[in-house]
Amino acid sequence: MSIEIDILNGDASWPIAEPLHQAVWGPHMVADKPWAHVKWDNAHLRVLLDTPEDGLVCHVGVYFRTVTWNGQKVHVGGIGGVCTREDRRGRGYATMAIDAAVHTMRANEAVRFALLFCEPHNFAFYEARRWQPFKGEVYCEQPEGRIRFDYMAPYVFDIVRAPTLGTIDLCGLPW
Repeated sequence: MSIEIDILNGDASWPIAEPLHQAVWGPHMVADKPWAHVKWDNAHLRVLLDTPEDGLVCHVGVYFRTVTWNGQKVHVGGIGGVCTREDRRGRGYATMAIDAAVHTMRANEAVRFALLFCEPHNFAFYEARRWQPFKGEVYCEQPEGRIRFDYMAPYVFDIVRAPTLGTIDLCGLPW
């Protein structure tokens, strides 16, 4: 089996990723989630994983931003919108796509750590891949202004050094 991993411009590749994203994260799937009303940022890059047999099977959005941690500016990478076709889960596709996203973030020498947000049922998945819970507070922007973002749990990944405590301000929309 061959697998093709593409890392593409976020906006330009949205038409490719949108059908998979809507199947996994569409309004019908998230309506009852506490974060259903959250306004999310658009990915800067997208990791798209294709197989010849199945086409697009996995997506990971990649984000780059200068945030503040305890009042100090720091450049971070983010992962969001992780989704795998339901009938193709459990084959390691998300792990491959996340690894490609982390590799892409490492190539940006300014990135100090990576940050993602997830629900409790995904904690073990990310912890098994060396992501650590961030136990501090996270703030972000929403149409109504700056809010504490506690709808999902933040996880960090060491690129240079990832903090696990303190206060992170995303200085923009969450991902």
